[in-house]
Amino acid sequence: MIKTTDRDELRKQLDAPFALSETAIAHFRKNGYVKLKHVLSPEVIEFYGPEITRMVIALNTQTKPVAERNTYEKAFLQIMNLWTQDERVREFAFSKRLGRIAAELLGVKGVRMYHDQALYKEPGGGITPWHADQFYWPLSNGNTCTVWIPLQETPVELGPLAFSIGSHVFESGRDLAISDDSEQKMAFNLRNFPLDESAFDLGEVSFHYGWTFHRASPNTSDKPRAVMTIIYMEDGIKLIQPKHKNHENDWAAWMPDAKVGETVASPLNPVIYSADA
Repeated sequence: MIKTTDRDELRKQLDAPFALSETAIAHFRKNGYVKLKHVLSPEVIEFYGPEITRMVIALNTQTKPVAERNTYEKAFLQIMNLWTQDERVREFAFSKRLGRIAAELLGVKGVRMYHDQALYKEPGGGITPWHADQFYWPLSNGNTCTVWIPLQETPVELGPLAFSIGSHVFESGRDLAISDDSEQKMAFNLRNFPLDESAFDLGEVSFHYGWTFHRASPNTSDKPRAVMTIIYMEDGIKLIQPKHKNHENDWAAWMPDAKVGETVASPLNPVIYSADA
């Protein structure tokens, strides 16, 4: 069992600044994503990872066998806003270390939580189709990003996140929800963009813009691919008039108190990091 003093040390690690290089920042802004090694220690992952997994099991409502699911259902078990359900997960999701990296990559003074989500790709789980996350987000600008945090080493056979390099500036396909259709169309549309489908080491995480296209291969291993993600948005970003049903759903789920044309600052969207704090 982790002692209180040990847990205090892990909290300090989650809030401690990360030495983000100018090279990493330049890579993110040019290519739409960056992978960073040694962001989280094995001890942090060993302590918080099992609690995230416990909550995924407790909150999961998917009961169909993998073979009977559609493409989206086969891609992963998806559990959102775990931080509202569990104190330990909240400590992890509110990491100032991760929030500060996001802010520095985006070039903004601070970031708020949009929402978190666990994405567990089961053994035999299928592809995650090509998509860009910000299709779902009714937000006023592109100063958004997702941190993708594997809770184990993630070789290719587990289905690590794969990035279409430089696709954050590519506007074709931004009207597509994640689906068989998005996979087929974007596989063709992105054919001239290089692909990064490299493995993740333990403690390595990635950050990608909301408009960066990405996908994942099937999990062909005999163990689940456990991943926690946190979506950040610029502190000061505004809610726009929803353009489709997915925008309306996200507004209701993740920003229920926000008003169109005003800054998003609801209780579900706390400041995670601010340079002014």
